[in-house]
Amino acid sequence: MMNSDRDNLFAQTLADPGLFTFNESVVGVFPDMIQRSVPGYGTVIAMTGQLAARHARTGSCIVDLGCSLGASLLAAASHPETAGCELIGIDNSPAMLRQCRSTLDKALPNNTIRLQTGDITEQHYDNTCVFIMNYTLQFIPPNRRLALVKKLRDALQPGDILILSEKIELAEPAMNARMIDMHHDFKRAQGYSDLEIANKRQALENVLIPETRQGHIDRLNQAGFSHCDVWFQCFNFASFIAVA
Repeated sequence: MMNSDRDNLFAQTLADPGLFTFNESVVGVFPDMIQRSVPGYGTVIAMTGQLAARHARTGSCIVDLGCSLGASLLAAASHPETAGCELIGIDNSPAMLRQCRSTLDKALPNNTIRLQTGDITEQHYDNTCVFIMNYTLQFIPPNRRLALVKKLRDALQPGDILILSEKIELAEPAMNARMIDMHHDFKRAQGYSDLEIANKRQALENVLIPETRQGHIDRLNQAGFSHCDVWFQCFNFASFIAVA
């Protein structure tokens, strides 16, 4: 992963907390932020590459939706099995994509990975063997999620996959609260203060909207995937694989 500044964006009391956005300030600290905020992130990215390689189909596309700085694309590109696929990253943050292009070009000189700016809910998709949505769907308004997932399913052939990683809610309130507390303990162990944790949580409220594990599975089934389940979970972060 690329080097970055240390994330101290939420270290001061916020006069105007506003909403969390993927602007230049966030881009500058994003690798540090996500490593210190998402338990199991490194494992998810590495295994995303392995899953993409296992399901790569020559002549088709591997598409990373909400590609941020390209970590999942790099993980996929590291496997020779994906060489016959076109790798595409889509994100709605120009700041993210500018840094993503730089990161990819430094890590893989002369790479052919295509990046494009856009709203992933409005894109046309076809001839895709692997869709990657790592920590992206949670930022899409809930009433637009099913239509997006259906669109992705329609672009896949039987046996192709969607990799979906999300922050989730647990159905049982006491266990959900316990997992949130454990996540906060994880962040404290990574050097975040209680003020930073509280400020970040406030900034993400009504921006990142989590759902239950069953809610995700029900939507994937409704969209037409043949089967799906969680392949990784740490506290209240889970990764799903859905097979067309």
